[in-house]
Formats: sequence, C-alpha cells, structure tokens
Amino acid sequence: MKRREFSAMFGAGLLGAALPAGRAAAFSPPSNEVVPVTVGALANGTAQWELAVIKNNELDKKHGVDLSLKDVSGKQASHVALMSGDVDIVLSDFIWVATVRGQGEDFTAVPHSYAVGGLMVDPDGPIQSLSDLPGKTIAIAGGPVDKSWVALQAYYNKEMGESLSDKVDARFGAPPLVNELLAEGKADAALNFWHFNARSKAAGMKELISVTEMMEGLGVTNQPPLLTWVFRESVANEREKAITGFLDASFEAKKMLLSRDSVWSDIRDLMRVGDDDTLFETLREDYRKGIIRDYDDAVVEAAAAAYDIMAEYGGPDLVEDTTTMPDGTFWSGYRT
Repeated sequence: MKRREFSAMFGAGLLGAALPAGRAAAFSPPSNEVVPVTVGALANGTAQWELAVIKNNELDKKHGVDLSLKDVSGKQASHVALMSGDVDIVLSDFIWVATVRGQGEDFTAVPHSYAVGGLMVDPDGPIQSLSDLPGKTIAIAGGPVDKSWVALQAYYNKEMGESLSDKVDARFGAPPLVNELLAEGKADAALNFWHFNARSKAAGMKELISVTEMMEGLGVTNQPPLLTWVFRESVANEREKAITGFLDASFEAKKMLLSRDSVWSDIRDLMRVGDDDTLFETLREDYRKGIIRDYDDAVVEAAAAAYDIMAEYGGPDLVEDTTTMPDGTFWSGYRT
C-alpha cells in the first residue's frame, strides 16, 4: 500500500497500518495538491495510447500528479532526454536499463507492456515451419542485435541444434519497410514490432511463432516485460510522489484499456487506422494481450531469465560487459 493511500485512510479515521520496511510513517490530511512529472515518448508510438487515456480521464490529477508529455524522435533521443534531465520518465526496454545499470548508472524500471513481436509469413508462402527457414530471406526491424532476432536465433539453436544466422539472408530495416518487403514477396518472413505485425495480420499475413512462444520454448515460462517505464532511482527517491503517482495512473489506464471498449473509440485517431475496422480491432486485441496486470517478484524473475538468454546469444554487442541482470534493474519501491 502506498503512502498516499495511508493519508486518505487517515482522513477517513483509520489510524493503524503498517508501512513498507524502511519507509518512515508520515501521516497528513488529504490534499488536492499535484506535483509535476514529465514523460518522454515517441510521438507516433503506442505508449501514446495509454498516455492519452491518462490525460483524457484526468487520471494524473486523480493520483496527485500533473502529467506533461514531451515528444521524442526515437529510442536514442529518449535516452538522451532522460540522461540530461529534460524528462523524468521514458519508455525503453529493460535490457538497456540492465546494461547501463551494470556500468554504474542508477536507472531503474517498472514494467509497461508484455507486447512483443513475432515471425510473420505469407500463409501460402514457402515457410510453414521452423525447418523451412534455411536458405530463405528474413526482413528484420532494427539491427543485428534486435531482441526478436536474438530470441529467434536462440530458439532455432535449441530446436534445430545449429546456428541460424549463417543459413538465412537477414535484411535489416525500418518497420514499415520490413512489412513492405514481406507483402511484396521480397522477403520470405519478417520479424517486426507487435503493432506492425498487427497491421501485417490485418493485411492477410500470419504469425508463425511469437517471441513469447520462443521464450517459453527456451524455458522462460513466465512472460518477461520487455517494455518498461524508466527513470533514475535518485529521482524516485527525491520525488517519490511524482513517480508513484504516474505509475498509479499508468496501471489504472491499463485496466481501462483492458476492460472498456469506449476508451478505444476515444483514441482511434492516434491508432492511425482510418475507417479500417479490421485493423482497429486487431490492434486493440493484440495490445490487450500485452497489458500487464500485476507487477511482482515473478515478473522480475522472468526478466532476469530472459536477460540471461539475451546475454548469451546477443553477446557484448547487446549487453556489453553486463552478463547478468543487476539488482535494482526493476524498482523495488513500487508493486501493484
């Protein structure tokens, strides 16, 4: 239970409760005061959907914060904004958080989404199983250390007992180009981010195997949360109300996105689906599959197991010298 919940209970006359270890008991009357918090997110990214639900429903104010949004042009730009203090929180993957934490930085994370990509193919194409991959062309969003590509290589090695990278023609590119290559038959398969895969599904392609299924096959039975809200631990310690208030709003928005179709109608324009109801519904349902309901120790353990696989198969190009996930990669100051 969080500090502001104790304050609310105090105001209602409930005087006895136990705070988490190491946190001082401080009771005060309820207050309408809000504190500012700035979140950096990709202007056209799917995180904007949740952020819009927060703002549309004033969930930030409800949880004691005044949320400001700052557009960033990409992943690296978000990291720069966070490191410079231009924003308080950004969206990034926990692999990056663990890697830089291993180098002495104090970044920490709270899960945002389970949503991951997968291997897409033409249902009538030449790839119908994993054994069909050798000799084929795979279009891959990102670069040689893209996490989906690393996961596919690890899974193929376990299932087939051999390396995949020297048996396929891997072509790396931006997500829209990856979908285009598959649609035009210039690639036999595509590894892309989940929302681009949803668009590919709506256009008639099928998912041969998801990254989630790959990880399960590699022994990670609980799904790890690749995408996380990232902030400095020092900022969380100094401005706990701002960080936890935003996280409370984030998890309440997730519940709304999971259970209320009406909030999806409100953000339809952000989804860039036009009048395509099939695409709208595919994006909505695939997003819902990735919604995190709980943040507990099991989530952290799954992430650590996934990190071991990324370190083994991605090597120093992906994790540098941080071969195991450092303690504190996921913030212990918050749980649902």
